[in-house]
Amino acid sequence: MRIDVLICLGLALLVAMGTGKVAKMIAAATYDSYVAAHTVPAGEVGGPAEAGTFRAQSVEDLLDQDTFTVISPGIEYRNRGGGYYGGRFFDMLTLPSGELVAASINGDSIQYDGEFYISDKTLPVGRIVWEDLTQNETFLNQIQYSEPLSRTDFYVDMMGYGGTQSLESYTSFPENVVQVVTVIVCFPLLHALGAKLGIFPYFFLPKKLREQEWE
Repeated sequence: MRIDVLICLGLALLVAMGTGKVAKMIAAATYDSYVAAHTVPAGEVGGPAEAGTFRAQSVEDLLDQDTFTVISPGIEYRNRGGGYYGGRFFDMLTLPSGELVAASINGDSIQYDGEFYISDKTLPVGRIVWEDLTQNETFLNQIQYSEPLSRTDFYVDMMGYGGTQSLESYTSFPENVVQVVTVIVCFPLLHALGAKLGIFPYFFLPKKLREQEWE
């Protein structure tokens, strides 16, 4: 690679480090409001279950209640498979009856006492959403890699409008985007400036210089 390209790329990367840091700081300043907007109150779909929330045992219970929660042992809800459907991640949730259903679960609203990996988990408040999951073969292949779902005509929404990213994940996206844009913008500008000052050769010779060469 030409030395002038390496120099300009290096300078652009240095500038990008600075702009990326600024973007990350700006994003971090908005994190608390982002979390507040995506925190679901107790008792609502996607929020923490309350003492009076119905504890479903089976698919029949799910169908019989408008809203409910499920008690899951340990991290059983994470151990059987999962996949993306409609932009959300779904786990294969094992009901106490042994039946398996697709569930989108808000991890921020899971409640437990004791050790995370072994304690019973009170999952967020959920509701049934009727949906023909067989229309998405890729999703079914992902979530059913170990066992088939008991029902594919609905899924359980335990997410609601909730679900937050970590601070690091929340700030890394704008940081990365700003850095990429900075490099794309700064590289040609820096090279053009260096060529105009006579430090670098031109990528494309200006019209005036081409005319002078012909003369």
